[in-house]
Amino acid sequence: MDTKGGKRPARRRWEDFSPRQRAAILALASVELALTSTAVADLWARPAGQVRGRKALWWLGVFVQPVGPIAYLTLGRRR
Repeated sequence: MDTKGGKRPARRRWEDFSPRQRAAILALASVELALTSTAVADLWARPAGQVRGRKALWWLGVFVQPVGPIAYLTLGRRR
C-alpha cells in the first residue's frame, strides 16, 4: 500500500508503542502461546481414536493462529 509520496509507511518499532499497548501485545501473545502449547501437547498425547477427524489435519490446523488451537480444543477432541 503506497502513501501519497509513493513510499511505504514506516514500520512501528517496539519503542513506538505505549506501555498499555505493549502490555496488551504481551498479554495476547501469552494467551496465543498458551493455547497453542496446550493444543499441541493434547494432540500429541491423545490417541487418534479420541480425535474428531484426521489427526494429521488437526496438526496443520493447530498452527493457524488464532483460531486453530481454539477450534481443536473445542471441536477436535472426543470426550
